[in-house]
Amino acid sequence: MKNIPLVFLFLLLVNCKDTTPSSKLNETPATQQEALLYAEGFSIEDYQDFKVLTIKNPWPTSEQTFRYALISKEMAPKITLNRDDYDGILITPIEKIVVTSTTHIPGLELLNVENTLIGFPGTDYVSSEKTRALIDKGSIRELGKNESINTEVLLELRPELVMGFGIDGNNKTFDNIQKAGIPVIFNGEWVEASPLAKAEWIKVFGVLYNKTREADSIFNAIETDYLEAKVIAKQATKQPTVLSGAMHKDVWYLPSGTSSEGILLKDANANYLWSDTTAKGSLSLSFENVFNEAKDADIWISPSYYPSLDALEKANAHYTKFEAFQTGEVYSFVGTTGATGGVSYFEMGMARPDLVLKDLIKVCHPELMEDYESYFFKQLK
Repeated sequence: MKNIPLVFLFLLLVNCKDTTPSSKLNETPATQQEALLYAEGFSIEDYQDFKVLTIKNPWPTSEQTFRYALISKEMAPKITLNRDDYDGILITPIEKIVVTSTTHIPGLELLNVENTLIGFPGTDYVSSEKTRALIDKGSIRELGKNESINTEVLLELRPELVMGFGIDGNNKTFDNIQKAGIPVIFNGEWVEASPLAKAEWIKVFGVLYNKTREADSIFNAIETDYLEAKVIAKQATKQPTVLSGAMHKDVWYLPSGTSSEGILLKDANANYLWSDTTAKGSLSLSFENVFNEAKDADIWISPSYYPSLDALEKANAHYTKFEAFQTGEVYSFVGTTGATGGVSYFEMGMARPDLVLKDLIKVCHPELMEDYESYFFKQLK
């Protein structure tokens, strides 16, 4: 048995339907469940001989649940699971993976397994120097656009796993990938309500790579850093008023008070002017509504993708009427990019909310963070 290639064992597990009832292993209660502090979109159960990763509601309005059995290389020849009980059966640690969002890349890099990444749609969007070096070396193949992944190239690469994300449940590309026998895990980190809940998805990568302890340690460090920064912010004696977002066509989009962005501003001890709103997703307001509320705001955070005050003014002359524009108190993350233009915030911001929070404290209360250099947010010139 030890001479049978691992890929054969994998195909045997995934593609051969067990005609007998589910293994008794499936009926045995989990001996241990991963303790999650914030995330609600996944769970990890340990059955000693294998683990089960459950992904719950991975996109807005989703009521679907996906279950994946994770079996170590050592245990793979020793147990048989009923394929029909799972949406995928994986042998860990993963050795070849395709991810589809830049937000997935920090999960690989934090665990030092970025060398397992073999394909990505839109490699120019990747900002990290470590992963860019692998792209430049040819170790990571370009897979086209995320909306229409080049499945021919992907199937040629034959990854053990594709990590995707869903806006809704309709994705023919992912359906075709799964029909070809390659499991797809929907990463729902972006659906989580709080910054730390999003960051806790590092634990999903941990279980996929048999690095649960390392993932726990990394998350604990991020959580500690975040909570310590939050305590520092409470020392501020004044809360600056904050505006966020900008116009797209005739609509001003900005985060609700219960969004992760709203929570970050609250934890930075800022007076976000829409902090009392509870809508899911972003708010959609008129210019007049926003101007009446925020014309005298002290600070303007994240004015869409405009890289300068001049670009803001050219986009809409009415922006110049805001006091924050007139005083130059406008801050954005769009200027922090990688070698090919990928925005670092879109890649790392979700995985490192501690850095985002410290940036916002630096913006709102610079006297509390005199020696700190902002990682993402820079003042527009």
